[in-house]
Amino acid sequence: MTKFKSVGILTGGGDCPGLNAVIRSVSRSCFSYGFKVWGIKNGFGGLVEDQIEKLTDHEISGILHRGGTILGTTNRDNPFNYAVNINGITKYQDMSGQALKNLRKKEIEALIVIGGDGSLRIANEFSKLDLPVVAVPKTIDNDIPGTERTFGFDTAVSCACDALDRLHTTAESHHRVMVLEVMGRYAGWIALYSGLAGGADAILIPEIPYNIDSIINKIAKRKKSGKLFSIIVVAEGAFPMDGEQTVAMIIENSPEKIRLGGVGEKLTREIEKLTGIESRCTVLGHLQRGGSPTAFDRVLSTRYGVAAVNALAAGQTGCMVALQNNQIVRVPIETLAGKPSNVPLSFLEFGRSIGICFGD
Repeated sequence: MTKFKSVGILTGGGDCPGLNAVIRSVSRSCFSYGFKVWGIKNGFGGLVEDQIEKLTDHEISGILHRGGTILGTTNRDNPFNYAVNINGITKYQDMSGQALKNLRKKEIEALIVIGGDGSLRIANEFSKLDLPVVAVPKTIDNDIPGTERTFGFDTAVSCACDALDRLHTTAESHHRVMVLEVMGRYAGWIALYSGLAGGADAILIPEIPYNIDSIINKIAKRKKSGKLFSIIVVAEGAFPMDGEQTVAMIIENSPEKIRLGGVGEKLTREIEKLTGIESRCTVLGHLQRGGSPTAFDRVLSTRYGVAAVNALAAGQTGCMVALQNNQIVRVPIETLAGKPSNVPLSFLEFGRSIGICFGD
């Protein structure tokens, strides 16, 4: 058993269904060990600004099913490159020392970070400063290496699949091509899983630059066989063979330098122009992030929370808890930070076997 008696917990990056379930699980596990639990508000920014409050059973009661995070979050604040206003001018400084000072003031001896790839990189930097850290993998994109599944992914896929079920009926009624744009950044996991589960005719992912002719041929083949509608799922990071990813916005002075978006509408207009078939685009956007987590994500979140506290209790820090072969394991953060987890092309073979077009 380790000597840790006081633990901090924060949620970093974008919001995600299941965050509250992890907070609840971590807190209850800490209580069983006799640890004090401190909630750090608004991600790593709260660590710098000393927005730290003690969590009790009252604060975590009734939050298992709730989406979002009771602690608040942000994907902009990095203590090692933190925006500071000096005489009306914004400058970026290393405020990690202030963050550590705030932890010591509350006598917090270890930190549990719930976040995605950006949060993992920051967690790894704090680990190098000898702060005991354990990370929990969070993202709807499922793009964190070392784990088979991140919590929030199943909920996002369920949301997209429900949308596809609804689009099918209106597509068939009006003989249209319906394009659904989903999130995922530079990985196609949400598009792939929702497309397979929702019966899509074409699935376009960042891992495979698409050829518009391949998509048009798929639509024409369906029309020739008497199927007068088609359903296409496109990941926000997908792009044509002779083009680039569609950028919705460039964000200055932010870890998220570009914001992807717009590929669905762009593809829809091109399909309508080339086929003459009325085509419509639906962008799910942040609907995929919101709402209650699925049963799978609630259970996975709970397992992750317990495993994170168990790792601290065992004195094993500088690690991320992960799902491998349905077992929760510990993986060194330093081997994961900054590395993507894309869809292996071998995953597409069974989709090809049932006639799905992947744009190549």
